[in-house]
Amino acid sequence: MSEGKEPWGNLVLVEFDEGIAWVTMSRPEKRNAMSPALNEEMLRTVIALATDDRCKVLVLTGAGESFSAGMDLKEYFRETDDAPDTVVLAVRRTAEEWQWRRLRDYPKPTIAMVNGWCFGGAFTPLVACDLAIAAEEAVFGLSEINWGILPAGNVTKAAIETMGYRNALYYAMTGETFDGRKAAEMGLVNEAVPRARLRERTRELAKVLLEKNQTVLRGTKLAMKRVRYMDWEVAADYLYAKLGEALHFGAGENRANAMKAFLDDKTFKPGIEHFKETK
Repeated sequence: MSEGKEPWGNLVLVEFDEGIAWVTMSRPEKRNAMSPALNEEMLRTVIALATDDRCKVLVLTGAGESFSAGMDLKEYFRETDDAPDTVVLAVRRTAEEWQWRRLRDYPKPTIAMVNGWCFGGAFTPLVACDLAIAAEEAVFGLSEINWGILPAGNVTKAAIETMGYRNALYYAMTGETFDGRKAAEMGLVNEAVPRARLRERTRELAKVLLEKNQTVLRGTKLAMKRVRYMDWEVAADYLYAKLGEALHFGAGENRANAMKAFLDDKTFKPGIEHFKETK
């Protein structure tokens, strides 16, 4: 990508750090509420980073003390209420395109780093990311009920898939908030850590992902997302096909080297170090 032509820099900031692209939604004065303009810039950003070699792992976060307060009530809803259907659909499609269509099947690992407020529409990109780390102090809420609207934009789908049926219903119907610890307990995020350690822990996780064979990592995450909707027979066929695809695209050498190191050289003991640390 040519210098000075990056599609971010206004409402979206990108920092490159040894293979990690820290992507920050930057409307701190609006708690990073997602306006049509921010959605357009985010869409251009995720498209560009998908083929940018500086980005091996994408981390999504928000500026200031918020991840995102959700969709901008004024710019996304009120200001499009009287617009033609074609305009409303275009605004909606842009949001959907980056928030889940692109992110959910992104060709690179993605981590949501929830540093603060995370409400409503922000649940969609949060869940679309492969992994999520939250500050214990972060505040989450499905607040749509308070504004007389449904948790749309696939927010309901995101909540049901990660929080569980009863939990999702409870918070969607009451509009009550919960913190990062509760989010981790329910499975909305992988773990919660003190805010002071949030970036450090996210960087640690990103570094783990950077050490993996990227072809196999990509195949693994896509397979996990596909097989949950398949029966066992179809899943088995699909997984063998994906394994063959990964080997074809360069994972074969990595597999052979790992096998040799483990079986012959006895120098490779994956997971043992972590196991010892937790004992």
